[in-house]
Amino acid sequence: MRLAKASWPVVRVVLSVGMLAVLVTRLHGRSSGLRSIRQAGSIGLVVVACGVTLIGIFLSAVRWQRVLHALELPARIGTLLRHYLAGQFVGNFLPSTIGGDVLRVSRLASNEVETSASFASVVLERMSGWIVLPVMSLVGLAVNPTLVRLVPASKGAIAMCLATLALLAGVLVLAAHPNLGGRLASREGWLRFMGAVHLGLDRFRHQPWAAMEVITAGFAYQLSIVLAAFIGGHALGLHVGWTAMLAFVPVVAIVQVLPITLSGLGVREGALVLFLGPLGVSTSSAIALGLLLYLMNLVVSLLGAPAFAWGGRSRRALA
Repeated sequence: MRLAKASWPVVRVVLSVGMLAVLVTRLHGRSSGLRSIRQAGSIGLVVVACGVTLIGIFLSAVRWQRVLHALELPARIGTLLRHYLAGQFVGNFLPSTIGGDVLRVSRLASNEVETSASFASVVLERMSGWIVLPVMSLVGLAVNPTLVRLVPASKGAIAMCLATLALLAGVLVLAAHPNLGGRLASREGWLRFMGAVHLGLDRFRHQPWAAMEVITAGFAYQLSIVLAAFIGGHALGLHVGWTAMLAFVPVVAIVQVLPITLSGLGVREGALVLFLGPLGVSTSSAIALGLLLYLMNLVVSLLGAPAFAWGGRSRRALA
């Protein structure tokens, strides 16, 4: 078991490299839309999309701050933004799906915040996406029901959204129980996860407006991600409507967090082919969009390199 756990990051790197090689071979010249980015207007759109992605990271820091406020742990948005950028750098350039979150916990804990509270804040901030992503997708499909008829995979998207909401409801019910969630706050591993949710529910129960602030910030963040994908698609010459992006980009975000490859390489692109293909987007163009979103995220994540390098104490905690 330990050997398999230790070797899994290596397996993911190998899978990612292989998947990237396969994806590149599926890009066919002009049909991929990559050449259109060389045009001045398209380059400008990519720059704007990168800016929107950066705004999204800022909104994530705002969401994290609102969680900390609910936990009665005030924190400056500038400090949280540096932690978040450092976490993005780790998450995108190191072979781990939770490395960035571990770094954020350790960085926050080094700022005179208890480790349990720091862990709880990151868990709750992440879990808000379990509400926001499926709701956004379902709203997009409800606003444009034609997508359900045109895209066969939309039924699978609806099922995935409902399953995510059901999973969230199950976690909340279990964590809310005082004899279960309350006793797990001091445990390690996944049991500690339930204890963190229990702590958050207890605080949100007494401060319902705080929960609304977190969810509102979560919607703002995810809308910025959809907007970045929408702009990136137009930079590639893909004229996919806003409601289609609103319906399917959140589902892609849910799928790509599966710990199969680094940063969802291949998984994200395959999902985009599945959802956008019936809308007239070629396979190579859908792959190009997925790779463009990945590259934009990488470029923005590089801004976190200085914050990661200068956090000596937190790096020791991470190690």
